[in-house]
Amino acid sequence: MEGMTLTTFALVRHGQTDWNADRRLQGATDIPLNDVGRGQARDAASALKGHAWDVVVASPLDRAAETARIIAGELGLTVAKHIPELIERSFGRAEGLQAGPELEALRIASGFQGGESDQDAASRGLAALEALAQEFEGQRVLVVAHGTLIRLALSRAIGRTLGNVHNAALNLATYDASGDWQLEYFNGERVSADVDA
Repeated sequence: MEGMTLTTFALVRHGQTDWNADRRLQGATDIPLNDVGRGQARDAASALKGHAWDVVVASPLDRAAETARIIAGELGLTVAKHIPELIERSFGRAEGLQAGPELEALRIASGFQGGESDQDAASRGLAALEALAQEFEGQRVLVVAHGTLIRLALSRAIGRTLGNVHNAALNLATYDASGDWQLEYFNGERVSADVDA
């Protein structure tokens, strides 16, 4: 794609929290990192050191903001800004619950009662990423956000359904000026060899 300006995104889910460890739905509830999560953030920084990053941004929720601070610090950068549109999808009354009958009773076709729909979260997340692509066109942007939001936004961007995003794993995608997204790494694994040269 000669002459096409590529913006590169590293999309990193925050490190582990106690609610992650307990398999509770977090959503928009502001749960802090635990010590395992802080270690995961340092590990993520090590994996990201092989590349130069121009800017680090994050969700304002504490678990993402702290993960971003740790990663940025290890890379000799600072977090440029916190973007409210990158907060995790709201799960409404299901937040704090573990799998089981109580959670299932709140499930509806588009998500959970009182929560944000899959479609709305995907649209919000993708719009936030595309706004960043315009603001930082041609740069390498490190985004620390949340598993469901990243999964839904990337799924919408590339037109296929992705699985769960792991804590602090590298997801690498590019965006060009024509609006085309390419996913290169997902959960630290190369997605395919047919990426345009």
